[in-house]
Amino acid sequence: MTQSPPIIFDRALVRKRLARALEKGAPDFLMQRAAEDLQDRLFAIRREFPRALDLATPTAHFAQVLAARAQAAPLRAAATFPSAAETGVRVAADEEALPFAPQSLDLVVSGMALQWVNDLPGVFAQVRRSLAPDGLFLACMAGGSSLTELRQALAQAEAEILGGASPRVSPFVEVRDLGSLLQRAGFALPVTDADVFTLRYDSMFALCRDLRAMGAANALAAGSRRPLRRSVFLRAAQIYAEKFSDTDGRVRASFEIIWLSGWAPHESQQKPLKPGSAQMRLADALKATSEKS
Repeated sequence: MTQSPPIIFDRALVRKRLARALEKGAPDFLMQRAAEDLQDRLFAIRREFPRALDLATPTAHFAQVLAARAQAAPLRAAATFPSAAETGVRVAADEEALPFAPQSLDLVVSGMALQWVNDLPGVFAQVRRSLAPDGLFLACMAGGSSLTELRQALAQAEAEILGGASPRVSPFVEVRDLGSLLQRAGFALPVTDADVFTLRYDSMFALCRDLRAMGAANALAAGSRRPLRRSVFLRAAQIYAEKFSDTDGRVRASFEIIWLSGWAPHESQQKPLKPGSAQMRLADALKATSEKS
């Protein structure tokens, strides 16, 4: 029997918050940074992708990059589309249940969306199935070191006041796990890397306001999401300022954007050498290098 993936996130809540945030003009500095990175990565690839899909990116940033590169408007697949998202041909689809035929796409991109799915291996497998041979999957998502300062401050405050801590910031995938997930899904030449950077805020309260404005507040499933006491929140702000502030009083907030890419296998791609095909034993190579030095 196939075991269902655990329900980690309340995905209906994620969509509701995100739609409300976008209607109010959510801050887009993360999406803008990711879109510029996507443009650079695609520019380095000297080939065309006539059938391109933007998978669940919450804004039009990625679709605009694809539209500037291709002659045809890209497809955009998502469960819901904010009114501000105008670029591309829209397809109503859940990220965890893609409706595309096998080998029907040449390129699938996704920006800052897949960190909210409950079945990431299943999504990767469906994307791989939808790609034609030598098709490319290129995506980014929030990484595990994002908001580490906020996690630490909330956990310490809750432990001090209540004697224990509950998850207060949504868990994100670690970069070291993604390569193996791509391989398991059947992708060739998987690559992962991380863009880690720090932003500064006047206080922890300002950071939390920004997260809510982006629709990125805690979205754990209802059984894992408990109300946060005001006393805990105030104590966390004190801890945050004590541990993670600069000399000017502003506090630091870490963000990590993980990039991943993989290709649908094709005979033209590089292949690893077969075991036993080496022309020199490793011991001999090391010995030769040592003698030269």
